[in-house]
Amino acid sequence: MNVIVNGEHVEIPKNVATVSNLLQHFELDQKVVIVEWNATILEKADHQETRVSDGDRIEIVHFVGGG
Repeated sequence: MNVIVNGEHVEIPKNVATVSNLLQHFELDQKVVIVEWNATILEKADHQETRVSDGDRIEIVHFVGGG
């Protein structure tokens, strides 16, 4: 399946069916993230239920500490 993540075309496995699975795939599931799915900002509670489909546009923002 092909999706656009943070402006880049990415091929992901077919078993990545939800936004939650996508975060696990990119090893971001344990981080604080903001996800925009097809121009809609998702609540964390919606990550499990929101299905990822071919051609979706997803923006993922996560916080990085430092100084």
